[in-house]
Amino acid sequence: MRDTLARWLRAAAWGALWLGSAVLAQTAPPALVGLGEPLEPARLARHDITVFPGGRNLPPGQGSVAQGARLYQAQCAACHGPRGIEGPAARLAGSDGWMGWDDPLRLLRIRKHPLLIQSVGARWPYATTLFDYVRRAMPYHAPKSLTDDEVYAITAHLLHLNGLVGAEAVMDRQALPKVVMPGLARTVSAWPPGP
Repeated sequence: MRDTLARWLRAAAWGALWLGSAVLAQTAPPALVGLGEPLEPARLARHDITVFPGGRNLPPGQGSVAQGARLYQAQCAACHGPRGIEGPAARLAGSDGWMGWDDPLRLLRIRKHPLLIQSVGARWPYATTLFDYVRRAMPYHAPKSLTDDEVYAITAHLLHLNGLVGAEAVMDRQALPKVVMPGLARTVSAWPPGP
């Protein structure tokens, strides 16, 4: 009796599944769900600001090391120190601290700045990523408040602090992707090749 009941329940379940799938197959999904609103390409482009390692999406504009030095003192020095190594926020220039095993003076740097262990110049693989980060997140008290020219200038100054560009350098969408960062040799890229 139990076997008969179990077979009957199994057959009923399969029948219900078959009937349900047949009904669902005949019902067309709604063409429009009614959530959200379509975005025009111009409106969407305002939010497409990611700068890729090869320089794709860098905006027009330019900034020099000298302009960046002035902006840095006004916008960045309070958190990163006048030379980019004093803190209290992350180190922007110089050695890696204890992370830089190839630096024979790392122990002295750890004593002076124990929490400032990674610098932009030593660890970041792409100068374009530095531009992207500064544009999105800095200054800390007012993110996204800098113009593109100001971001180019601050980026140029930070690259100069790390000895990667000269004092007369001007960064723009052509020059910035050409800067070779020391951190690139320590990086495995997940980005597809291209511009």
